Parts: sequence; C-alpha cells; structure tokens
Amino acid sequence: MTVDTQPQRPVLIRAEQAESLQDGATSLITLLADAGDTGGALTANKATFEKGSPGAPAHFHTKATELFFVLDGTMRILVENEVLTLEKGDFLTVPPTVPHAFAPAPDSTAEMLVVFTPGLHRFDYYRLLERVYRGEATVQEIKDSSATYDNHYFESPEWQASLAEAAAFGTDL
Repeated sequence: MTVDTQPQRPVLIRAEQAESLQDGATSLITLLADAGDTGGALTANKATFEKGSPGAPAHFHTKATELFFVLDGTMRILVENEVLTLEKGDFLTVPPTVPHAFAPAPDSTAEMLVVFTPGLHRFDYYRLLERVYRGEATVQEIKDSSATYDNHYFESPEWQASLAEAAAFGTDL
C-alpha cells in the first residue's frame, strides 16, 4: 500500500455528496476523505451504529494510527486487553500494531468520526464490506485483503466476552 505524497489542498465534502455504505444490518459508513484526497495525510469516515451492532471485530493496523471521536451515543472500544467505554465527546488514538475493536455500548446507538493518519486507501475496503453484506462478495475476500488494506484480524477473548455481555444485556430488557 502506497501513500500519496502530492501537495495538500483543502478538502470539502458536503454531507449530501458523501458516499454512504451499509456494511451490516445495523451499521453505516459515510466516506469523507481518502488518502488520495488528502495527499496521504489522512483517511476519514463517519461510522453510525444502531443498537446491537457488532461493530468492528478485533484487529490492528501496522501503518497508521487510528483516531476515534464519539459524536453521539456510547461506544465500547477494545484497546489491547481492556474494554473502554467512551461517551459523546470522548477521543481516543490507537497507534499502529495496538489491537482494538469497537461497537456501541449495550442499548445504545452511536456515531463516531474515524480517522487514519497517515492516510490509507481504505474506501475500497469499506465497499468490499458492503458487497459482503449484500452477498456479492465473501468473508474470504476480506481475509485475503488484509495486507492490501492493513486490517489484520485476530481472536480476542476480552472482546468476545464484551460482545456476549452486550448480547445478554439486550435479552434482559
């Protein structure tokens, strides 16, 4: 994966022009700026989660820091072996190689601004997620794209326990 090094210029994405992708039954990704738009400086999207969304599974990146800013609701975010709760207005950075995952807290909807720096060409990865959700691509294609999109998945007992707790919370209502 190469990072563009062209001179930076202002990037304006109007809300009505942003591409939105349904990557699951309970989540939406709104594409804001990819590495090619920002001269490689960053990649940004807005992630919207309905109650019960599984969010993103445990993974890490090797080439970029991922930044999370909670715009609304409450998120649970795995960082290494600890599950943190972030509220509206909270901000978190996750450096390269640090394992993480995220989902809305039990019984919460949420919106997050997600930024990668330096920028990674990730918009086609998000489009792949939507194709998998629609049945037009396979989970194996996601696994095969790990090196291309710098997404490296792994099993996390802490994250699995957090998801099980959230599922149990939902059935107790």
